[in-house]
Amino acid sequence: MHTSTALARIAPSQTTAMTDRATRLREQGVDIISLSVGEPDFATPPHVIAAAKAALDAGETRYTAVGGTTRLKQAVALHFARDLGLEVPTSQVTVSAGGKQAIFHALLATISEGDEVVVPAPWWVSYPEIVRFAGGNVVPLITSPAHDYLFDGADLDALIGPRTRWLLLNSPGNPTGAWYPPEMLRSIGAVLRRHPEVLVLSDDIYAPLNYTGKSHVTLAAECPDLADRVLTVSGVSKSHAMTGFRIGVAAGPEWLIRAMETLQSHSSGNPSSISQAAAVAGFEGQQEFLAEWRDRFRTRRDVVVDAINAIPGLSTPVPQGAFYCMVDAAPLMDRFGDDAALVLHLLDHGVAVVPASAFGGQDGFRISFAADEAKLDEALRRIAKAVA
Repeated sequence: MHTSTALARIAPSQTTAMTDRATRLREQGVDIISLSVGEPDFATPPHVIAAAKAALDAGETRYTAVGGTTRLKQAVALHFARDLGLEVPTSQVTVSAGGKQAIFHALLATISEGDEVVVPAPWWVSYPEIVRFAGGNVVPLITSPAHDYLFDGADLDALIGPRTRWLLLNSPGNPTGAWYPPEMLRSIGAVLRRHPEVLVLSDDIYAPLNYTGKSHVTLAAECPDLADRVLTVSGVSKSHAMTGFRIGVAAGPEWLIRAMETLQSHSSGNPSSISQAAAVAGFEGQQEFLAEWRDRFRTRRDVVVDAINAIPGLSTPVPQGAFYCMVDAAPLMDRFGDDAALVLHLLDHGVAVVPASAFGGQDGFRISFAADEAKLDEALRRIAKAVA
């Protein structure tokens, strides 16, 4: 057996590992409620399914342009303008097999050995692994529940060095649900203006799932003078319950978009033609269902936050978007030793969650509240009983 040096720098995703473990236990007849997976539990909207069927019936089963069809790029531009306040020409848009692929290609195309990437922690599990695979070094920007897992310009400024190549920014965030208001983005932008060599990857895939009652803001729109070095990533997986369709989208400077498509031409080629047709319907079709989804997610969030904060030894701030709570369990570590042991203890009591250490955090775990209300209520009851 022989694997590459690059592969040896990374580890498998702990979120998918925990989800797979819960699935195997359920297949063995064990009663497990999984709160580890990051996908909506709602059905894909009917107009999206109809568009996929129509594309099949029309014979749209051939190769498309590597970076997506012109039709989809036009729909993506509409999405960025309507949902993110960002006007982009189709020449600065690309489509990939999921948002993860867009991020992977962007970093792989721009990071050289020893380059540094500032990644706020807790982070989405794949960010640091992609950086390391590309040969870069992760510079953690530690955030805390006391500050709702947010950082500002001063926090960033302290970490930028001569080898800093990227800042990764996720709003609303996975795993914390942290959402960056305009004033905080402006403070980050003020620092970036002093460091013109630093690129920004703004992952806004959860933007439509925002519970603040305010319009979503993204860095490239809030600081338009920085747009020529910001890659904004989005998609339909989270907003339209289309995780299996594998469509991610990105907008940024044309040189970077072309570099990403060069890599994609040798890795996967074009995204699925049928999925692209479905994504057009997702972006251009009626969006009214999102209001109902947001209301249900917000209600679930409130149930989870209230229940967790009522359990001795556990606490969580109120997430402002996405469908995750990052639970602080530091007072329980004297009993369990670390969060991995705590998570296994919860699994023994029939609940699958993911340890905070998987996200660059510590002494806690992430709950996904993308599960129906009855399952959430039972899972919260089991968690309370397990740590009592």
